[in-house]
Amino acid sequence: MSLPLKELIRIGQNQLRQAGIADADRDAKDLYCYLDRLDAVGLMMHWQNVLQDNTCEAYFQLIERRVSGEPIQYITGQQEFMGFSFKVTPAVLIPRQDTETMTEDAVEIIKKGSLRGEKYTEAGIKDVLDLCCGSGAIGLSIAKLCPGIKMTCSDISGEAVKIAEENAASLNLKSVRFEVGDLFAPFCGKLGKKKFDLIISNPPYINTGVIATLQKEVRDHEPLSALDGGPDGLTFYRRIADEAPLHMNKNGILMMEIGYDQRQAVMQLLTEAEKFCDIICLKDLAGKDRIIAARLKGKKDK
Repeated sequence: MSLPLKELIRIGQNQLRQAGIADADRDAKDLYCYLDRLDAVGLMMHWQNVLQDNTCEAYFQLIERRVSGEPIQYITGQQEFMGFSFKVTPAVLIPRQDTETMTEDAVEIIKKGSLRGEKYTEAGIKDVLDLCCGSGAIGLSIAKLCPGIKMTCSDISGEAVKIAEENAASLNLKSVRFEVGDLFAPFCGKLGKKKFDLIISNPPYINTGVIATLQKEVRDHEPLSALDGGPDGLTFYRRIADEAPLHMNKNGILMMEIGYDQRQAVMQLLTEAEKFCDIICLKDLAGKDRIIAARLKGKKDK
């Protein structure tokens, strides 16, 4: 059946609404833009066009995928983050806006030595590690915005690192280093441990028992290995608190994204490690606890 574009999208919106998709109106339009390679202006210019059967069929196939709960980012294969376009597949977590906040904070530390306008470090940051990098959204965005640094991206998933490498190529980032391995394992060589001025990470932090209650878009489609933080959600934070100091230069900074209710637990882990000072928690745009920052203790720090 042939349909006007505006009618086609109206039907798509209704199907998505009936399926309980929160952003039904936007997703219906975005899926057609993806199908016909249009932007928002192009969509309006084609609004009165009558579409042929094969185009309508292809569009409704995309709608069916979204109705099933498949995230639109996996359907289109991309997600915007920090103003850059990143390739995403089911092998990597979809970058969130909350994580942009931590990335912006890291850029401020690198460029100014300050954090939310307050002086935080005197040391110049040159060597940065994006730990548990996934698509590379954090590390590659920092590399684009701070071209003078040396960026390393690592992940336990070889598939995720391949996606990150593709994203680096599309962003014309030729000097980023990539490693595959379990947390700091790739940086423990025969000649000693590789060290960094800034380690930034969005590790898995969801309690194992909570995963079954998540939205179907997350629960059924995003990689479990990027979500599951163990029985209490703190498995990776414990390891990072223990191992990160061995891979940090003098005055090194550690930044981690946390769950909204993990502030006290993660700050306590860092305190108990007795290797960190200036441990602070920062909020995201919604006012929820989201970022922990800490500095490696020096000889003058108590």
